[in-house]
Amino acid sequence: MNYLQKTIVWLETISDKAWLRLERRQVLPVAALLVPLAFGLVSLLLGQDDNWDLHNYHRYNPYALLNGKIGLDLAPAQWQSYFNPTLDLLYYGLMQALPAPLVGFIMGWLHGLNFVLVLALARALLVTGEAAPRSRLILLLALAGCLGPAFLSELGNTMGDNMTSLCVLGALLLLLSRFERLAHGNAGGVAIAVMAGLLMGLGAGLKLTNATYALALCLTLLSLHGTVWQRVRLSFIFGVGVLAGIGTSAGFWYLKMWQTFGNPLFPQFNDRFHGPLAQAIGIGETGWLPKGWVEKLLWPFIFTLHSNRTIEIPLTQLIWPMLYVGFAVLALRRLRARVLVRPMVPAIPPRVCFLLIFVAISYLIWLNLFGLYRYLIPLELLAPLTFWLVVENLMPADFARPVAGYSLLLASLTIFPLSTWGHANWSRNGFAVELPTLDRPDQNIVFTVHGDPPMGWLVPSFPRTLAFVSLGSGFPESQGYRDRVEAMMASRSGPFYVMLQSDRNDPGSEAERRQGAQRNRDVLDKAQEVLGRYGLALQADSCTIHAAFVGTSRWPYQFCTVSRK
Repeated sequence: MNYLQKTIVWLETISDKAWLRLERRQVLPVAALLVPLAFGLVSLLLGQDDNWDLHNYHRYNPYALLNGKIGLDLAPAQWQSYFNPTLDLLYYGLMQALPAPLVGFIMGWLHGLNFVLVLALARALLVTGEAAPRSRLILLLALAGCLGPAFLSELGNTMGDNMTSLCVLGALLLLLSRFERLAHGNAGGVAIAVMAGLLMGLGAGLKLTNATYALALCLTLLSLHGTVWQRVRLSFIFGVGVLAGIGTSAGFWYLKMWQTFGNPLFPQFNDRFHGPLAQAIGIGETGWLPKGWVEKLLWPFIFTLHSNRTIEIPLTQLIWPMLYVGFAVLALRRLRARVLVRPMVPAIPPRVCFLLIFVAISYLIWLNLFGLYRYLIPLELLAPLTFWLVVENLMPADFARPVAGYSLLLASLTIFPLSTWGHANWSRNGFAVELPTLDRPDQNIVFTVHGDPPMGWLVPSFPRTLAFVSLGSGFPESQGYRDRVEAMMASRSGPFYVMLQSDRNDPGSEAERRQGAQRNRDVLDKAQEVLGRYGLALQADSCTIHAAFVGTSRWPYQFCTVSRK
């Protein structure tokens, strides 16, 4: 036997031993400790978060809350200026206290805790009194769940979907891990429903899009065995817990929005509350929804082939068409068995049935309310586990396992290459902004006049008494908004300024410098057009360019004087 053959045999022996060791009971607690740390390291390797939403509002909103800027500024982060900032306080506080690379590691580790919850859910659903713990299967399904393209695209960043998914999965785990008590509807079940509702409500208050999952779990509780009264009572109690959770994480913010703008969800749903500063709009984002019933029926296939229909970055995934077909076949099989009265079809275990109903209802609510793929991250984390359970209930075990295993392997591999929302190389402080000279910031106003690129992230570097106002960007301005702008200008002696994007390219040759200067002039021309609609004129000869950085990524800006026409 030559050295190559010996090496191959040795590698096969090692891999076989390692594969067998994954069945040990100790594997799961060790994985629960190590995998989140691995995600922290991956976040560190990706670099400083530099996504569009961070530039817009994830840095501005907590700063505005902590520094009395709500009502002083007018929508410098566009309509997202008025999203609940509680979730962003974590990142903002960490960046104030710690080096940026350490913050990136912590954020990745926190997101990696989703693995622990999926692991626990898989254990609750797959270990049902059998002798074998199925540790290897539980571990691999949890890992596959955390290889979803949307989850990985947000790893370590500030967009919030990976963080609030902890509340969604945690609430589901509470219900499934104490399922017998829940199904009996006794005092223990009531307490579990309240705690799960509270946790789910915390997530919905932190990010309102999680109301999808709160409603889905509330409806799923109606599917439990028991009397109608028991089921309705548990669902109602869970709903009360959700409301309490929302009140805990967002109640203060809704009250503040109501007192300041006359709309607790300002500016969304202003068609119901009629706050004077915004137009009568409903939900802010509806452009991602499928168009017509045909698209709704085929939606998983459509957004798999054309990811731009549901998300702004290119993503590749196969799990949703696979899961959709699996659900359809399973539903048809159960319906056929019921119509033909075929008792030989084995019943789906109650825990598994509960999960499948929750996933189906959540998807249908998302399909009709949002349609934006990243709001599916809690279901994406559950998708491989759900697919495995569907296949197990469709086929004999010896046939189901290889079918599900190879299908999930294919789905996991096709997510590469990954897309993310933007990263920069690390610097210690994360953000650096060069400021213009302002002698009396309490008498100045700085306008912004374009929504892309957003400018909100720059505001925390300026004096807190300086007022920032967005004009003609993404906010649904009403006449009341224009009147407020006039009142602000009347109350301050000036001078007034406008803050604009600047060319980001490093000046190299003379030709490149000329091209950069022309791009800056184009920005000034567009700004003048917007300002003119508000009776303001930009003084082009007053413009200065100042350096600004996210990590090591350059985001310079222009700062110009404006005057009334």
